[in-house]
Amino acid sequence: MNKLPLNKDIETKKVLKKSISANRALSLLNGVANIIPNQYVLINSLILKEAKSSSEIENIVTTNDELYKAEIEFEVSRDTKEVQRYKEALLKGYELLQKDRLLLIKHLVEVQSIIVDNNAGIRKQSGTRLKNSKGEVVYTPPQSFNEIMDLLDNLEQYINDDSLEDFDYLIKMAIIHFQFEAIHPFYDGNGRTGRILNVLYLVYKDLLNLPILYISEYIIQNKDKYYELLAKLHQQQSWEEYILFMLEAVEETSKDTIRTIEDIKALMDKQAEIIQEKLPKIYSKELVELLFMNPYTKIEFLEKHLSITRQTASKYLKQLSFIGLLEEQKVGKAKYYINKEFVEVLSR
Repeated sequence: MNKLPLNKDIETKKVLKKSISANRALSLLNGVANIIPNQYVLINSLILKEAKSSSEIENIVTTNDELYKAEIEFEVSRDTKEVQRYKEALLKGYELLQKDRLLLIKHLVEVQSIIVDNNAGIRKQSGTRLKNSKGEVVYTPPQSFNEIMDLLDNLEQYINDDSLEDFDYLIKMAIIHFQFEAIHPFYDGNGRTGRILNVLYLVYKDLLNLPILYISEYIIQNKDKYYELLAKLHQQQSWEEYILFMLEAVEETSKDTIRTIEDIKALMDKQAEIIQEKLPKIYSKELVELLFMNPYTKIEFLEKHLSITRQTASKYLKQLSFIGLLEEQKVGKAKYYINKEFVEVLSR
């Protein structure tokens, strides 16, 4: 396979026109994210959406109920644990990016190790082939460890040195995504790591302040088209259609994320007013934010985050259930409380 830069003009009129609208939508998203002061509300809830969709592309399927239960430490299925690891991996990548101010291959190795829960690292054995649903080999990635490492070194330089190719960052994101997928450096977890790379690159280039663009939702809705375009690129080096697809994914996902954030903010404001009106003695900004950290909560969360006694936390949750903001559920002896309106917002 070829190294980067491409050294060819792929910024056609269609691509440039679409990059303008995609950048505009992403910029609007970056601004709208600031309407919720506690950024962890967005990071936690939107990364869960991305983790669920990205894992589903790999046929790792869970339900919202299982996923939210996992967040409050209930026993869950193996697939749900895998989705949780994706969220953990994305947050780790974001943390490493903030620390080093560079986007490095060693970061992706660490991200992948969390996703697959092992330290096998870069492929050292040959034999990897990519097959379609019929079992036919559609692509053979680089086989030797030395070639893989050489291509990864080249990719790292391309990511971090903009003098190599002066393309719009969203177009570069698409190129980087394809190149990583083509190198296919790991035994497992390449697709999920590559999708985390997308959002980390946007944060790295200051197009996003938070890793909250759940682009995988667009890919899962257009999965056949996505894999068809990757295959065409391998065979024909036809860049335009693939880049247009990725730009459309950014634009549509940005618009959808904006709607979700605005809906979360409206619901937070509405529930804050209800608590102030009906339960003024327990109202606090911190309590409202805690109800939006995760759609499911439990007594221990209130104890810890609000520094109150277990008895007081239990009383708060019962009162919130009584006025209809939360719904109490039991699993054995354990109780948890669901913010059902918040679940509806995240499930749209």
